[in-house]
Amino acid sequence: MKNNNKRFFQPALIMLTIMCAPALDAQVPAAQVTGPVPAAAHGDPGRNNQLNPNAIVVPGIEYIEEEFFIEGTAHQYSTPELQTGEITDSGHPYKTRVVVRRPADASHFNGTLVVEWNNVTASRDLDIDWWQSGAHLMQEGYAFIAVSAQRVGVNHLREWSAARYGDLDVTHDGMVTDDALSYDIFSAVAKSVVRPGESLPAGAPDLLSGLRPSMLIATGHSQSASRLATYINNIHGLDPVYDGFMVHGGGGRIRDDQPVKIFRIMAETDMATRAATPQPDSNNFRHWEVAGTSHVDVPFELEYAMMVALEEGRRLSDPQPRSPVCDKPAYSHVPFRHVMNAAFEHLRAWIAEDIPPPRAPTMQLAQATAPVSFARDPHGNVLGGIRLAEHAVPTATNTGINSGDSFCRLYGSHEPFALDTLKTLYPTPQSYINAVRQVVEQNLADGFILPVDAQETIRRAENSAIGRW
Repeated sequence: MKNNNKRFFQPALIMLTIMCAPALDAQVPAAQVTGPVPAAAHGDPGRNNQLNPNAIVVPGIEYIEEEFFIEGTAHQYSTPELQTGEITDSGHPYKTRVVVRRPADASHFNGTLVVEWNNVTASRDLDIDWWQSGAHLMQEGYAFIAVSAQRVGVNHLREWSAARYGDLDVTHDGMVTDDALSYDIFSAVAKSVVRPGESLPAGAPDLLSGLRPSMLIATGHSQSASRLATYINNIHGLDPVYDGFMVHGGGGRIRDDQPVKIFRIMAETDMATRAATPQPDSNNFRHWEVAGTSHVDVPFELEYAMMVALEEGRRLSDPQPRSPVCDKPAYSHVPFRHVMNAAFEHLRAWIAEDIPPPRAPTMQLAQATAPVSFARDPHGNVLGGIRLAEHAVPTATNTGINSGDSFCRLYGSHEPFALDTLKTLYPTPQSYINAVRQVVEQNLADGFILPVDAQETIRRAENSAIGRW
C-alpha cells in the first residue's frame, strides 16, 4: 500500500468544478465556538471534568485533548428517498460540545481531520470509532473531533454535570424532539475548522490550535452510521463540508451520485439484516465486510472500561470486558480494527489522489432471501468476506451472531476449540505460525490490513501456545 504519511492532501479539484455552489439560504449558519473549556482533573467530586476522556496511550506520541462549546442556529430539512432535501424551517438555536484531540507536535500532523458523530445508543455519548482506530490515528498523526449532536447524549451530559453542561441544548427548548438539528450541528463543527488558505475570525478560538487540515473525513458507528447515511443522501449536497465519509456498522442504501467518496465497513453482525440487498461498489462507494467480527467486540469493551475508569480518576492496568448473560459466550475476538485502520488509509488516498480502494469479497450466504443465513465451515465460522488470520486460521468459533438479554444480538460470540481439535489442526507451533503468516501476507498484499497490524498478528502467533503440546 502506498505510504501517504506526513502529507498534506489537497481535496480533489474535480469536486470544486463539478459541484454547483449551493444557494445562499441553503448554507449552514456559522456557529460560535468558545473554549477550550477549563476542566478539573478526572474524578473531580464536583464533576467539572470532561466526560468521555481519551484513555488510549501510544508510547512516544503525545496528544492534546480539549473540550469546546459550539452554538448557533440550525435548519430543519426534508429527507426524500435518496435525494437532496430542502430546508423546511430555520432559526432553531442550539448549544453543544465537541472534544478535540490533536498531536502535541504540529510536525506529526498528517493534514487529515476525522470528525466523529458520537453514538448515543447506550444513552450517553460514545466515540466508538476512536475506540476502534484511535491508536492508529494517533500513530499516523490525524486530528480528531468528537461531536455531541443528539439530544440523548446532550441530556446525559446535562444530568451528569449541571454545573458544566447544564446550558447545553440541541432541541430548541424541547420544541425539536427528533434530532432534526443534528445535521446542521455536524456541518457547523466542520465549518468552524480553519482550512489552508482560510483565516480565523478575530477573537475566535482555534479548534485545532494552528493545525490546518486539508481533508475532513466524517465517521460514525451503528446508529450514527445511519444518521450519516441520511446526512449524505439528503443534506451533504446542499452545502458540502466533508471530503469523505467512513460509514461503520450501519446505514441503509447510500446514494453515490455525488462527487464525494464513501467507505462503508461492516461486521458480520451488521450484515445479518442487510446481506439480502447488497449495495454494489462504484466509483464513489466502497463496501467491505469483515468475516467473524461483531458489532460490539473485545477492543470496544476494553476501551469502554478504560474510558469509564478514567472519568472516575482511575487508570486500569488490566481492563476486562463486561459479562453479559447471552446464549453464547459474548464478543468476537477477530480484530475488526485492523481492517478499519486500512480503510482509513485507503479513504485518504482515494480522496486525495483518486486511488480507489481494493474491492473485497462479501460473506457467503446459505440462504440469499430474507431472512438470510450465512454459509459456514464445519466449525461454524462464516465463509467469504475479508478473512483475517484470527478467522481464516481459527482457534475458536468467532461470529457476529448471538441472542439473549439486552444487547446480546450485537455482541457476537467466541467459543474456543477443544484441545483435541486444536491438536489436529496445528500439530506443531510452526504449522500454526506458517498458516497465520500466509494469510497475513495475502491480506497485506490485498490491502486489507496495514504493515504494523500484520506484524502484530504474526508476533502474537509466534508467542502463542498453539502447537506447543
